[in-house]
Amino acid sequence: MKIIFFEDRNFKGHSYEWTSDCSDMAPFLARCHSCRVESGCWMVYDRPNFMGNQYFVRRGEYADYMSMWGMSEWVKSCRLIPMHRGPYRTRIYGRENFMGQMMEIMDDCDSVTERYHWSSGFMSCHVLDGHWLLYEMPHYKGRMWYFQPGEYRNFREMVGTGSMRFMSMRRILDCWY
Repeated sequence: MKIIFFEDRNFKGHSYEWTSDCSDMAPFLARCHSCRVESGCWMVYDRPNFMGNQYFVRRGEYADYMSMWGMSEWVKSCRLIPMHRGPYRTRIYGRENFMGQMMEIMDDCDSVTERYHWSSGFMSCHVLDGHWLLYEMPHYKGRMWYFQPGEYRNFREMVGTGSMRFMSMRRILDCWY
């Protein structure tokens, strides 16, 4: 697993490579405007300590991701997504603290409101197996967040906004290792 970050666009300028999580790139790079993923799947963040907006990257070249994603800040931390083999399973709940209607999901869901006839998205989840990307809008649009196995009782606390709901989700598959 390896990702290389470059200070300038188009893979120019000083570079630094990581093979595991980095909570703060500032000691290594003055700025970061492009990256090359040699192997693995990664989440990159526009704030230190895995905070702020998140972006999913897999094997490939990202010559100017600031323009591509509309970022106002450059990448400041990154997290390796561990390889997962086996089933994918998560339980989603209509309300915070695992309250309200519950559904167990084992595959991608492009719209919770359409598939399950919920009037809105979900507000808490328990990821039992696998690694998932959750989106604030149907059809995998809007901001995304990475979820690994664990309990997520209150999305609002995680993202720092009012009543946070997710409307679609997909499994993280086919990472080239």
